[in-house]
Amino acid sequence: MGKSIRELKVQDFVNAGLTVSEANELYSAVTDIFSHSPTKPADIWRHLIARRVLKPSYPHSLHQLVYYSVYDHHHRHSSPPLYWFPSLEQSRRTNLGRLMETYGAKVLGASYKDPITSYPLFHKFSVQHPQVYWSLVLKELSVSFVEAPKCILDTSDPSIHGGTWLPGSVLNIADCCLQPYSHPYKPDDGVAIVWRDEGFDDSEVNRITLKQLRHQVMLVANAIDVTFSKGDAIAIDMQMTANAVIIYLAIVLAGCVVVSIADSFAPKEIATRLRVSKAKGIFTQDFISRGGRKFPLYSRVIEAAACEVIVLPMIGDDLGVQLREQDLSWKAFLSSASQKTQNPRSDHYYPFYQSVDSVTNILFSSGTTGDPKAIPWTQLAPIRSVADGWAAIDVQAGDVYCWPTNLGWVMGPTVLYHCFLTGATLALYHGSPQGRGFGKFVQDAGVTILGTVPSLVKAWKSTQCMEGLDWTKIKSFCSTGETSNVDDDLWLSSRAYYSPIIELCGGTELASSYIAGSPLQPQAFGAFSTASMTSGFVIFDENGVPYPEDVPCVGEVGLFPLSLGASDRLLNADHEKVYYRGMPTYKGKVLRRHGDIIKRTVGGYIIVQGRADDTMNLGGIKTSSIEIERVCDRADECILETAAVGVATANRGPEQLVIFVVLKEGYNSNAETLKMKFSKAIQSNLNPLFKVSVVKIVPEFPRTSSNKILRRVMRGQMKHELSVQSRL
Repeated sequence: MGKSIRELKVQDFVNAGLTVSEANELYSAVTDIFSHSPTKPADIWRHLIARRVLKPSYPHSLHQLVYYSVYDHHHRHSSPPLYWFPSLEQSRRTNLGRLMETYGAKVLGASYKDPITSYPLFHKFSVQHPQVYWSLVLKELSVSFVEAPKCILDTSDPSIHGGTWLPGSVLNIADCCLQPYSHPYKPDDGVAIVWRDEGFDDSEVNRITLKQLRHQVMLVANAIDVTFSKGDAIAIDMQMTANAVIIYLAIVLAGCVVVSIADSFAPKEIATRLRVSKAKGIFTQDFISRGGRKFPLYSRVIEAAACEVIVLPMIGDDLGVQLREQDLSWKAFLSSASQKTQNPRSDHYYPFYQSVDSVTNILFSSGTTGDPKAIPWTQLAPIRSVADGWAAIDVQAGDVYCWPTNLGWVMGPTVLYHCFLTGATLALYHGSPQGRGFGKFVQDAGVTILGTVPSLVKAWKSTQCMEGLDWTKIKSFCSTGETSNVDDDLWLSSRAYYSPIIELCGGTELASSYIAGSPLQPQAFGAFSTASMTSGFVIFDENGVPYPEDVPCVGEVGLFPLSLGASDRLLNADHEKVYYRGMPTYKGKVLRRHGDIIKRTVGGYIIVQGRADDTMNLGGIKTSSIEIERVCDRADECILETAAVGVATANRGPEQLVIFVVLKEGYNSNAETLKMKFSKAIQSNLNPLFKVSVVKIVPEFPRTSSNKILRRVMRGQMKHELSVQSRL
């Protein structure tokens, strides 16, 4: 244990990196807070944040000192430490808060108090009465139907686990993104996209208005009509640039299907996705610019693709590669519309309207074994996605929303729809998000919502590349894809006077999250505060028996099956087998499989413990890799990250705990020293019976294309090594 916050002196603040005057100012603020006699750590922290005395310019060591001193005696078995607290005034300005203030008393009666107090009741109502909730939320989103739905939800067919949503409705979701009437707070001349090319970090931020975006999308849609047929699958394999977004919307507007392929994939992975989706064409770039370097992309694509390839230049107007005979340059592709149709208004296009369950996008799981699952998104998926962004992230008209991602992953289409169906501005950086250039773009573009993945935050923090930049316009951060590290999140949140980090956990097949943070609840680092609106789940034990609701526990999660936008088919696998077969029932309904092991804490906070196949049995106690890694990551300052696996011995004895370690650049350590430190940390913070058997220092971890750690691969490697040792 270190010092508590009451024991800190001016010199402690100086030792943490403040000047004497800064240290005196902070000490004065802290002692003044104590004069109001707060005793609970959360109340002390709340006062510190409300007064904004912990400045973004202060070194991270100072933020660490204060945060860990405030929560020095926090018990690990209680609710996780809180760092952000909504005010009643703030809550009433949020999207969900405004909805609750308008309809809360009507649906909850006298039990409705205010958006913060009544949030749990309103969430429960949304799960029990999804028809009512969706009828209210659809009015708030820029979703307009050419033919209105017959009802919100039809559950008459028991064979359809997830229900039939918005039956009979007809629309074009891309058209909804482009129409000015879809943006009641945003006229035609409002900014739709802002972007900057890597290497031009001191130039003005580029802007495109909603009207300009619509004209560009319609131009591309006309060219698609000339080149392809309705319903064709057309792939996009390029960086998430403004042109990539235009192409995505144009494909959907024209009644075709986007095939999402990440620009990091090797030819074999590209070929698999083109084969499974039966793609008729693919849009790509000649090269990719990343981190000041140029990487070939077109050459990878043509190694995989027999179909027609349309190639955009990485920058400027001219391509840097020689095309195959059957392929087209971007310039030639666009000119084809006016040449073949002799249409003087090639920037005008009549959208192709389809039923709400028509497929608009084929996305893929990461595919660590065999073919990746091909997950079709219907027009319901964007509706679900934007509704969750509207409620959990609080995306509003006027926000500038940036999330470095790719249209090959679920977050690409997600962010696109979050912006264009709420009136927010999409912010794109055409380059690597790992360097200072990206951070300067966030500053210069006035980003108000910044999405991340934990590994990216770890890189920013360890390289200190964002020091001196002003991120204080950011009202909230978001994080998904991996389990967050508390100390990394402390660094991130402190960049914007401790704005909240809204954690999201879900999947491509759900079209959104099933657990999330909320702007109506206090937030804890690396934890989720609620199930998503209309989402319900249970946690069950190894025998498939659900734990009682609201009781602290650890187990596999089972999702309530009724979920607007969740998948009801897979293109290359048995959907019923993958998501429902073998799952327990709850209140007469078969639960939907998701595969996460989650922990519900005292106070109802949720911490993801890893995947069901990333658990281990240590001395008869089931635990997760994530839980062990959280403790080991802070065992020594030399550690960049750890990965914990359980390895069964050849004689079928107890599993051995093996910790893989990546060290920070410039640091040295040895396996035996770290083994002692890990054992002490684990035994002090988790279980005194847990023992570290092996520590292995490696340069990097094997990962999926979406950057998730492949513990399965490391487990296999270690099992082989231990087997060889035992034979020797």
